[in-house]
Amino acid sequence: MTEFIDTIHDKTLRAIAEKVAQERPASDADLLHMLTTNDILDLGSMAHHLRTNLHGDHAFYGVNMNLNYTNVCELRCPLCAFSRDEKDADAYTLSLDEMEDKVRDAVSFGIDEVHIVGGLNPLLKLEYFEDMIRRIKEIKPDMFIVGFTAVEYDYFARLNHIPLREVFRRLMDAGVGALPGGGAEVFSPRVRAIIAPKKISGKRWLEVMRTAHEAGLETNATLLYNHIETPEEIADHLSRIRSLQNETHGFKTFVPLVYHDKKTQIPAKRPSTTGFGDIRLYAASRIFLHNVPHLKALWMYVGEKMAQTLLHFGADDIGATYHYEKVVHAAGAPTPDYGSESHLQRLIESARMKPVRTTASYKL
Repeated sequence: MTEFIDTIHDKTLRAIAEKVAQERPASDADLLHMLTTNDILDLGSMAHHLRTNLHGDHAFYGVNMNLNYTNVCELRCPLCAFSRDEKDADAYTLSLDEMEDKVRDAVSFGIDEVHIVGGLNPLLKLEYFEDMIRRIKEIKPDMFIVGFTAVEYDYFARLNHIPLREVFRRLMDAGVGALPGGGAEVFSPRVRAIIAPKKISGKRWLEVMRTAHEAGLETNATLLYNHIETPEEIADHLSRIRSLQNETHGFKTFVPLVYHDKKTQIPAKRPSTTGFGDIRLYAASRIFLHNVPHLKALWMYVGEKMAQTLLHFGADDIGATYHYEKVVHAAGAPTPDYGSESHLQRLIESARMKPVRTTASYKL
């Protein structure tokens, strides 16, 4: 690493590299510089150094299914192409029997994880979700369940008039093992007022995640990027995640999500992201979020080739098979709506990494 520092001409990047070599955290000002620099190869070398220190040449993947139980949602966010009003012709809510059939089918594919997210449907009380989780566990007792976003947990508490901590307790008792990171979007109030005006605030999202961590649940954290956010707003978002992680140590993975907009309603969106921009964001995230162990480049969002590339720019996880995924494809993602285990293994091996199958717990 010291040899690499000697080749960096940008004084700020050189100072950041020295911090990386000494295992000291980058500052907020460092992060903003990294998010706007054009020296992505120097940035990538630092990120890959950190990634290698954490995980060697291992790259993680999972074999799972997505269970999107309803697309009926009170929020109808402009950023979302998945949600519907209850009376829409293509609105749906799965019965418990329908969900059980889907899970049984997916178990025949060899899955060991179910990833559950859906809309905010006022007709679904907490007992529905408890029964859902218990039925999944009856099908496969060792199934790892990544269940419900912070937005959903906040809604469950309000809809059922019970404390948030009780919601976590009841769903953990049913079998939830971890939380996805959805609903974070960008914490900036300016951005949220445009892309998700009815969704809980960024401050509330962090409060819900703090409560989850205190309950003993590990979670993901996400960032939705490439719509109307600024580099300063991305920097603020990552800074808040790192700050909470310093308190709770509950974030297992950071997941940047590139925005797909073909069927959404966000005005004045910038042009599509470039590989250059993706690499810069991932590398900067790996360097700044030194206290979050994993960085995930979801092949279904960024594409297979970019996911392979990002394994050399800080990422250590390319996501999972995601059978039955609906949300990102409703917005126009051009990738297939599921992947096979052998295909994900080949992607990792072609990137000269060693594939390691795991779940969101990262227990091998």
